[in-house]
Amino acid sequence: MSETTLIIFGATGDLTKRLLLPALGQLLDGEPDRQVHLVGVGRSERANDDWRSEVREAFGSDAGPAASALAGETVYRQGDLTKSADLIRLLGEAKGRPVLYFAVPAAITQRSCEALRDVNIPDGTILVSEKPFGTDEAGAHALNKLLTELVPERQVFRVDHFLGQSVLLDLLSVRFANRMFEPVWSADHIESVVIRYDEDLGLEGRADFYEKTGALRDMVQSHLLQLLSVVAMDSPASLGERDLRDATGAALRAVQIWDDDPVAHSRRARYTAGEAGGKHLPSYVDEDGVDPSRNIETLAEATFEVRTARWQGVPFTLRSGKALEPATKEIALTFRPVRHLPEQFGSTVAPNVLRLRFSPDVMRVELNIHDGANPFEIKAIGFDADLGHGSLRAYAEVLSGILDGDATLAVRGDAAEQCWRIVQPVIDAWNAGKVPLEEYPAGSSGPESWPRLGAGS
Repeated sequence: MSETTLIIFGATGDLTKRLLLPALGQLLDGEPDRQVHLVGVGRSERANDDWRSEVREAFGSDAGPAASALAGETVYRQGDLTKSADLIRLLGEAKGRPVLYFAVPAAITQRSCEALRDVNIPDGTILVSEKPFGTDEAGAHALNKLLTELVPERQVFRVDHFLGQSVLLDLLSVRFANRMFEPVWSADHIESVVIRYDEDLGLEGRADFYEKTGALRDMVQSHLLQLLSVVAMDSPASLGERDLRDATGAALRAVQIWDDDPVAHSRRARYTAGEAGGKHLPSYVDEDGVDPSRNIETLAEATFEVRTARWQGVPFTLRSGKALEPATKEIALTFRPVRHLPEQFGSTVAPNVLRLRFSPDVMRVELNIHDGANPFEIKAIGFDADLGHGSLRAYAEVLSGILDGDATLAVRGDAAEQCWRIVQPVIDAWNAGKVPLEEYPAGSSGPESWPRLGAGS
């Protein structure tokens, strides 16, 4: 493994403490031979010893020798990443390949990249950007143009940590390595697909971020569309970076809102006071930092179609929200009924469903089995397989690829632009007030008037 220096801009922020550093510690525990140096960068002053204490705390008390060694030698640098002189100084300290990780707001990332135009960037330097990638398709295109003026596309890592979720790797193996699923992965056999990420958490003090995004932009536009692309793609020649990203990119180019009608096929709502996740939550509009007039949704749902021969006519419903119970996080594929049902089984049976669930990772297959002494009495039974790796941090997978220069689990520039194109009709309809902003009590499964999406047992 080559020597790298990971330079984290925004080292004192929540993303670094809560996700990046713990994942880095876990990665080093699993791969102790990595030659990684860590530089934390922020605008405020901080002593190296204080920064090292923060890194040790984030790594945890059970950190292994490699993580502990890194925590002992990491350094903190005060700097302004929007100034070329500071960037030159920081890059001059790097050992091996520099990795510039922008754990900062998108606007600051943009300004820093503009400042990098005046910097002699070392060969092989990797630029890492967190979502959102722009605020619309045109903005994403402009940002992509700027980034690829600085380094080749293969050295730009747009991080969507859902691509590092082990459930995505489970999806690839279930689909392509199992004869019982690979031939039936199409509209001929699958009736509908639901990808949902319902959380029982409320705002959790993140109004400054959430008031600029809402559920649609935060989750559907990025994370869930990336998962859709993996479900819907045609079989790639390999699971290498180019083939896999070519396949998912082609799938995204075929996605449109169902029947080209965002008014009929999208919904939005926000929570009112209630109990969720074992806590009392105030109404969203009463949370600190919330401006009720912005009409930010905390629950978004939209149905899309993939206009390819493989998926024509199959609805893909994407949904995500906060303060919901049950907290259902899954990819669910519902299969079509059997072509002929012997009359002894009655007139209807439950559909077969394949569910891939997040954290903990479980694959659930729902089949119709005879119930009791009567062999023709049918009952739907779910069979669970514990996939056993729910504790793996998604960011650890992402960081591994970044440090290796392997962009397989990163979002390619064209895909980032396509995700904005796909949701833009929904955003336009909502901004025009054509889709009502409904309400639901915290702790419920959503507005009473919405059709239920079966979550299974």
